[in-house]
Amino acid sequence: MLGNVLSVLSRKKTLTDESVAKSELSRCLTVVDLTLLGVGSTLGLGVYVLAGAVAKTEAGPAVTISFLVAAIASAFAGICYAEFAARVPRAGSAYIYSYVCVGEFVAFVIGWNLILEYVIGTASVARGLSSYIDKLADNVMQNTMREIMPINVDFLSDYPDFLSFGVIIVLAGILSIGVKESTILNNIFTVVNLLTVSIVIIAGSLKCDFHNWNIPKSEIPADVASKAGEGGFMPFGLAGVMAGAAKCFYGFVGFDCVATTGEEAKNPQKSIPIAIVISLIIIFISYFGISTVLTMMWPYYYQDENAPLPHVFTQVGWPVIMWIVTVGAVFALCTSLLGAMFPLPRILYAMANDGLLFRFLANINARTQTPVLATVLSGILAGIMATIFDLQQLIDMMSIGTLLAYTIVAICVLVLRYEDPPQSSYAYSSHEQEIQFGDAGIVSLVLRSMKLLFNLSMIKYPSLLSSSITKWSIVLFSIITVGFCSVIIFAGSGLKNLDLWPVLLATVFLFLMLVILLIIGRQPSSSVKLSFKVPLVPIVPALSIFINVYLMLVLDVYTWIRFGVWLAIGFLIYFFYGLKNSEEGKLSREKGESKQLTVHQIGAERQNKADSQQENCSYKSFSSTFDNSQNSSL
Repeated sequence: MLGNVLSVLSRKKTLTDESVAKSELSRCLTVVDLTLLGVGSTLGLGVYVLAGAVAKTEAGPAVTISFLVAAIASAFAGICYAEFAARVPRAGSAYIYSYVCVGEFVAFVIGWNLILEYVIGTASVARGLSSYIDKLADNVMQNTMREIMPINVDFLSDYPDFLSFGVIIVLAGILSIGVKESTILNNIFTVVNLLTVSIVIIAGSLKCDFHNWNIPKSEIPADVASKAGEGGFMPFGLAGVMAGAAKCFYGFVGFDCVATTGEEAKNPQKSIPIAIVISLIIIFISYFGISTVLTMMWPYYYQDENAPLPHVFTQVGWPVIMWIVTVGAVFALCTSLLGAMFPLPRILYAMANDGLLFRFLANINARTQTPVLATVLSGILAGIMATIFDLQQLIDMMSIGTLLAYTIVAICVLVLRYEDPPQSSYAYSSHEQEIQFGDAGIVSLVLRSMKLLFNLSMIKYPSLLSSSITKWSIVLFSIITVGFCSVIIFAGSGLKNLDLWPVLLATVFLFLMLVILLIIGRQPSSSVKLSFKVPLVPIVPALSIFINVYLMLVLDVYTWIRFGVWLAIGFLIYFFYGLKNSEEGKLSREKGESKQLTVHQIGAERQNKADSQQENCSYKSFSSTFDNSQNSSL
């Protein structure tokens, strides 16, 4: 019984060449379109808010290093996404990737979390855009709505934000018109965004003062000295730089929307990996340049957390640049909003098309070739959340689904890289390995196990046993990584004081992680040819898993509670609807019925054959008896 349940939950999606090539969506996106989509969806709220906030409260001028660390961490996830895009050129992002190589239940969990990520991302950007426009109008909307329609609920916003709702609905309509039309608008907004960033960097460099990167503690004004750290380039130390990197990491969230365009890209196996890498490079250069100019133009402890760029240019006496940056920020936030909304209906379409969500969400409009109903409904959902939640609550809610998706993608890369491909793809047949216990002693058994675990026989091609070793090693690595990160986070003070138990636990966990990585790395890897592969496997995916797990464990308990509620709703949908309506489930049942029918046919044929043989034997026996009687009479 348990085996049947696990078999159902772990059934994988089967992709054929026809299913990859056939798509109802319009294949019209080039590398330039995909790159600008990735840049536009990522380079939004973060570049106009995040740099100043992290510099003031977390890292000081070393916010540039924080962005570098965050960029490296994002690059690990990005290249894992790129390999999957080369493997599975279908709409759905991490959802379809995990469905193909892990199983249906895990895929549903990932897809459900991606819906949460994109809904919250859309709502948070809309709320930030609304607040930015309201600040330009001297907070007229905020003050008026608080008087007319106050909301006195702790976990909701102080007032309903109808402007953000209206902006989301308008952009949902634009996305419904067609992919190419919405992409043209996105490209225009992204170009304006990049021009604004370039103006900030070029104009700001003329006002740079290197002294602001090395302000001694004695020169820090008394009114901010208590919150300015120790001064210098790293006023809050290495811990501040890493804490800043954790926040800056969320500034790179959004590039994965490029991976959702597998059915709309002209050449997804090549264009998606290239677009992901190029967009990450552009995003890092923009963040690095903005943070450098901000902290050199004005002391880090005097930065404005909410609108740092207009504040800095106002302080240096350049109001014209301030207004250019403000208008550019509005366009940039529109671009980010469009990029955040773009993948949401595609995820809904992919899951509904597979039967895991309600079927009507997979309907494609014949004229626009877009999932209009899914786009409109997702826009309404995001608009409602933007209306009733404030910006900080939305930002806190969006991170966990993203990090979990990144983790699953990295795990899938490891699984597939050491997966056993069909024997027909080998130039030579692989040699199956078996563990033969027999009557050998414990020493011989240990030696044989070590020989298998570390592939001392130098097997070149994967086998079922080597794939199983890899999968169990990945499971153990993930569990031990959770333990190691927990020690670092919750026993950090003990590690600093070199207390025995925290140091011992961290050392043991780290040693086991390295041994497991060695075991995985020694296994024979897949010989499947791809247009792009993650380099330095298993190190790069393992680092991605470690960073993502660490950042998930840093999140507060309320985020985990909201996450649990969201998952509970998803489980109800899956077990009461998706499980019985799954396309893969229907195929499995059809194969089972066909197999059962074949068995019955074979049985019937055998029975008929046996009856026929029995009749022949009876006839021959009767004939022999008749002949004998005739002969005897003669």
